[in-house]
Amino acid sequence: MALGEATANRAARAPATGWLGRGGLVARGVVYAVVGLLAVKLALGDGGKAASQQGALKAVAGQPFGKVLLVLLAAGLAGYAIWRLIRGAVGHGREDRDSATDRVAALASGISYAALCAAAVAILAGSGSGSGSPKQATGGVLDWTGGRVLVGIAGAAFVGVGVYQAYKGLSRKFLENSKTAEMSAGVERAFTALGVAGHVARSVVFVLIGYGLVKAATDYDAKRAVGLDGALRRLEQASYGPLLLGIVAAGFLMFAAYSMADARYRKV
Repeated sequence: MALGEATANRAARAPATGWLGRGGLVARGVVYAVVGLLAVKLALGDGGKAASQQGALKAVAGQPFGKVLLVLLAAGLAGYAIWRLIRGAVGHGREDRDSATDRVAALASGISYAALCAAAVAILAGSGSGSGSPKQATGGVLDWTGGRVLVGIAGAAFVGVGVYQAYKGLSRKFLENSKTAEMSAGVERAFTALGVAGHVARSVVFVLIGYGLVKAATDYDAKRAVGLDGALRRLEQASYGPLLLGIVAAGFLMFAAYSMADARYRKV
């Protein structure tokens, strides 16, 4: 075994890496809880702030002791990103091994949460969210040579992630990564219900974001691209929109609760 591989394996099995993951799951839960609450306000017609992950970070920063809370949240998000990137690179932890699909998902998750951590740091530094809007980013890529193909591929990837999230929830596949043997029957039922609802709610939003990117590519129109807040607003504008948005918002809150419980029962 090469020295670099041995070092990576030790890092993956280190107790500290597992604690980074557990702390990160708590941070993920906080973010989704705030996004869910913002989405509830949007469904009730009181959505002044962006119901997005960056919007959630800004909402936290605006609370009493918000900067302290945001520092803790940024640290948790950094820990989660590191843990996911290690799992993606190495393919195992102390208590679990990952399939090829899980490793790809871990790498993508690690990158996205590293970006979210960077957004938190940017807010702390007073420079906003640290990123442009999806329309601006998509517009820039569309102007590249082959840009429409790249945007279309990104959209298809988001749709694929959404379909996988739905499958993961409805098939209860997420339980494979959890210590269900340590749960009582009641806890396992509640944990399963939270996980199913949360993963399905995430799948709806991923598919909407992906559909927007595909439309942006096919229509050559960056205005079609949306982020999380735009996807939720599209739900709001649909038939029975407030009801649909309320259901997805409730799913986000359930995913937040699932993430908190997952910090206790996750195989790391």
